[in-house]
Amino acid sequence: MSAPSSLPPAQGENPAPENEGLAVDTGLKPAGPTPSSSRFQVDLVAEAAGAADKTLASGDKDAPAPEGSEPAAGGEEAKGRFRVVNFVDPSGASPPEAVPAEGFQNGDTVMSEGSLHSSTGGQHHYHYDTHTNTYYLRTFGHNTIDAVPNIDFYRQTAAPLGDKLIRPTLSELHDELDKEPFEDGFANGDELTPAEEAAAKEASEPKGAVKFGWIKGVLVRCMLNIWGVMLFIRMSWIVGQAGIVLSCVIVLMATVVTTITGLSTSAIATNGFVRGGGAYYLISRSLGPEFGGSIGLIFAFANAVAVAMYVVGFAETVVELLSVDCIMTDEINDIRIVGTITVILLLGISVAGMEWEAKAQIFLLVVLITAIFNYFIGSFIPLQSKESQGFFGYDSGIMMENMGPDFRGTESFFSVFAIFFPAATGILAGANISGDLSDPQLAIPRGTLLAILITGIVYLGVAISTGSCIVRDATGNDNDTRSTQIMANCTDAACKFGYDFSSCKSDDGLYNCRYGLQNDFQVMSIVSGFGPIITAGIFSATLSSALASLVSAPKVFQALCKDNIYPGLEMFAKGYGKNNEPLRGYILTFCIALAFILIAQLNIIAPIISNFFLASYALINFSVFHASLANSPGWRPSFKYYNMWVSLAGAVLCCVVMFVINWWAALMTNVIVMGLYIYVSYKKPDVNWGSSTQALTYHQALTHSLHLSSVEDHIKNFRPQCLVMTGYPNSRPALLHLVHAFTKNVGLMICGHVRTGSRRPNFKELSNDQTRYQRWLMKNETKAFYTPVFAEDIREGTQYLLQAAGLGRLRPNTLVIGFKNDWKDGDMMNVETYIQMIHDAFDYQYGAVVLRLKEGLDVSHISEQDDLLSSQEKTSGMKDVVVSIDMKDSDGDSSKPSSKATSVQNSPAIQKGQDSPHTHVPTHPLTPAHSHKSPQTLNVADQRLLDASQLFKRKQGKGTVDVWWLFDDGGLTLLIPYLLTNKKKWNDCKIRVFIGGKINRIDHDRRAMATLLSKFRIDFSDINVLGDINTKPKKENVTAFEEMIEPYRLKEDDMEQDTAEALKASEPWRITDNELELYRAKTNRQIRLNELLKEHSSTANLIVMSMPLARKGAVSSALYMSWLETLSKDLPPLLLVRGNHQSVLTFYS
Repeated sequence: MSAPSSLPPAQGENPAPENEGLAVDTGLKPAGPTPSSSRFQVDLVAEAAGAADKTLASGDKDAPAPEGSEPAAGGEEAKGRFRVVNFVDPSGASPPEAVPAEGFQNGDTVMSEGSLHSSTGGQHHYHYDTHTNTYYLRTFGHNTIDAVPNIDFYRQTAAPLGDKLIRPTLSELHDELDKEPFEDGFANGDELTPAEEAAAKEASEPKGAVKFGWIKGVLVRCMLNIWGVMLFIRMSWIVGQAGIVLSCVIVLMATVVTTITGLSTSAIATNGFVRGGGAYYLISRSLGPEFGGSIGLIFAFANAVAVAMYVVGFAETVVELLSVDCIMTDEINDIRIVGTITVILLLGISVAGMEWEAKAQIFLLVVLITAIFNYFIGSFIPLQSKESQGFFGYDSGIMMENMGPDFRGTESFFSVFAIFFPAATGILAGANISGDLSDPQLAIPRGTLLAILITGIVYLGVAISTGSCIVRDATGNDNDTRSTQIMANCTDAACKFGYDFSSCKSDDGLYNCRYGLQNDFQVMSIVSGFGPIITAGIFSATLSSALASLVSAPKVFQALCKDNIYPGLEMFAKGYGKNNEPLRGYILTFCIALAFILIAQLNIIAPIISNFFLASYALINFSVFHASLANSPGWRPSFKYYNMWVSLAGAVLCCVVMFVINWWAALMTNVIVMGLYIYVSYKKPDVNWGSSTQALTYHQALTHSLHLSSVEDHIKNFRPQCLVMTGYPNSRPALLHLVHAFTKNVGLMICGHVRTGSRRPNFKELSNDQTRYQRWLMKNETKAFYTPVFAEDIREGTQYLLQAAGLGRLRPNTLVIGFKNDWKDGDMMNVETYIQMIHDAFDYQYGAVVLRLKEGLDVSHISEQDDLLSSQEKTSGMKDVVVSIDMKDSDGDSSKPSSKATSVQNSPAIQKGQDSPHTHVPTHPLTPAHSHKSPQTLNVADQRLLDASQLFKRKQGKGTVDVWWLFDDGGLTLLIPYLLTNKKKWNDCKIRVFIGGKINRIDHDRRAMATLLSKFRIDFSDINVLGDINTKPKKENVTAFEEMIEPYRLKEDDMEQDTAEALKASEPWRITDNELELYRAKTNRQIRLNELLKEHSSTANLIVMSMPLARKGAVSSALYMSWLETLSKDLPPLLLVRGNHQSVLTFYS
């Protein structure tokens, strides 16, 4: 606990000169910072500057610089650099006597941007040292700790590109010098522990990790993934089915989808630093953990199964080549054997490290490009031996014949498109290893978009080329030449080359030839200059795609597990080696891939994988649209070539393509995504990534709040919006639970807290408390806002809240306070303040509600209450919360901040007469482990109080809510119990209504009230008309009342008038004889009502009663308090309610 600011300065500490604002310290200090030591004490640098001048004069310009520092390059060059001035050394070490000349510029030690070291030997500071050093700047020509902009101030804790510095806090720059600048312990409240600091420093040091540029890291991977096996064994068939024109349309459609997604990916990737995790990282940081967690899991799974797809494609090709004379068992088992061997080899390459994997990718790309060039070269070399198989070289006749579609069997444009589109996927191959890129913001946009362009051009070139030089059907028989007899009947493009392939079509319309675009998947091998190179290209395409997927899946899965979205998967977050390789993820991916390889039948699972990829693309596009729609200031991508509406169109296109490819797989994908989304939403992971969902929520809330303010209130839409004076929210649980019961999902609830005290207000602590207790409310599922204020006294603070709490129409209309049980024991001026709060509420046109429990409300002095903070909250930089025990404070004063749960640094007792900052009260943590009292040592009163505090949290059994609606206040007295009994915990309770009436009109009054309630559509079980309210109360109760008020009477008749007036002025709460006589009838009514309450409602679960009013200035606080005390004593939980006399109920539609 920091010492109060009023303590005298330590020995050797001199006052700060006004012109400098810095104190000079000439003495030694004990080890470690003392409570009174200030960071604003610096060693004089004048002697050092003088020493430097002497050194320069002597010509000694070659003195070595201290270790870890850099020499200044000159006066102008040194301007703007960081400089370090020695502060008071807590270890007591004296400053070095000799400093090299180059180390000084105008009396300061010059430090370069790349060499920020302490003055004690070159130790690199990871964070802003809040006790020994402050970075000074000479930019403005004088010493100042006000730092100029620096990128290191904006880094996260574990910044991989550099160290994080902490800029001087506002308190350091703004607070008065006699105020301890580090009352909170640290400069910004989030100081790292030594273990955390070491971990962060380890994470920030690359230690030789392999990082890729945009070509090797993104361009090569995307091209290899997009150029799949489709390029060689399906593209020609697509041209045969759809024709050249529609084939180009198919390629362009797929390219449009991938290009839009590429633009969206580029926009997200350039909106801040990108870590590892690829699609998962981009989506989760944009749309939040719900969508990110859903897509991350299925995207990682899709990549794992894609490994099996590509490996099986490779194995099928190998088995087909070996099927002539090398069958091992049968075709299926051969595929399994070859596939297993292949995936083991690929796993070995991946585990060997990213550098080996990158080298393998480069080799495969060279093979693939060679195969593509081999095809195009071969297409210009027509050979006589290939003509019977349908290849005649480029010819306009063949091109025109293949221009239109020729769909056969069940094929259609969309079915052919569905077959081709998976070939266009793979654009995220580079983004998936974003953590291994040297500059993801540059590499992802450049590499991805260039890969889409190059591969799109190649696909179009192959479509046009194959359609221009190969006929759709060919027999492969050299004898099928054209005869002169049927020359006139031959119309095919092959006819002019002397071939007649009309025999390919049988009389029943079926085709039975083996060659041509429509029939031979390996036709590109025939066209190529050297056929085996095409086979090598097929191997390269399949293996490279498999390798890329085998690397992508563990990387994405590792990032997902690091974020702990799904409990139980943390083991896969661990990385190994200098590149933080997810070896466990590799093994898991290998097992999944092997399982699907052993199935060897992927015709069903393949469309699901394509749909998984498309779902990722759709959400990436939607992320850009969503972020742009939210209009968040944090959405500032450096890549400008995107449009929110184009991104939305891309998202819609992706969804359409999903259903075009396979409608049932699309439905299954959506169900899985929504299921995972619901699960993550339910689990509510404790992460805050500044997602566009948060930004849009704010935008919508602001828009709706403004829209709401433009509409006048209507009676039908009235909601009780309560300002509840709870103090700290956990100090009066019963008050919190009861109000929450009837405001949850109905109206606004604000937990007001007035902080008072003699010391200077600590507004930073107030802000921290606001965050801390708001989290406590959320953790306890209480839909309320915590609003603390500093004020001179409780009434002033309440006035602040009554005037300023809320926003627009979302502001309170009802003040809720607890009954002041201890009013007779304390200072009566507190009673004056308490009653004036009620008067203020009515002045501001608020309704007023007072809750009384006979056991009391305030449990802050009991250590066994619920912990304020969860362990998770305590680890997020917050200090332990303690309760200051004030023995003089009662348990029922809801208007006093008697729950003094504050931070360790700021917890003075707020106690009557306790103004000295040197006086302390016993404190203990809220946690039971450090309690001074165990639960068994609670006295009976405290145990009852603790039990009563949970009364309204429990399910209420069958019983009644008795409504004593004695005065018409607009209907609030009736509305609150109606809302209460609609809640699940209270729905077993019936409403009984009690009203006043005349004895001779009881039936009439009952029927009139029943009619009114039925018009209000409020169910009730009984209506009781009380005809004996005005009966005189029992004499013993009147006597007890008079005894109670005796100490508070003025008794002006027994003293001089001047004396009486002076006493009344100094103690305005006193009851005058005239006042007592004037309100005798009203006093008797309160006594009589208490007798009736005990008679009729002693077993009720809750009593809701019209609160008696006292005219301001006419009824003293002591008399009004006595009325409330008499009316409500010795009863079940009682709610005194008085609306603002504006109608809150209506029977009109």
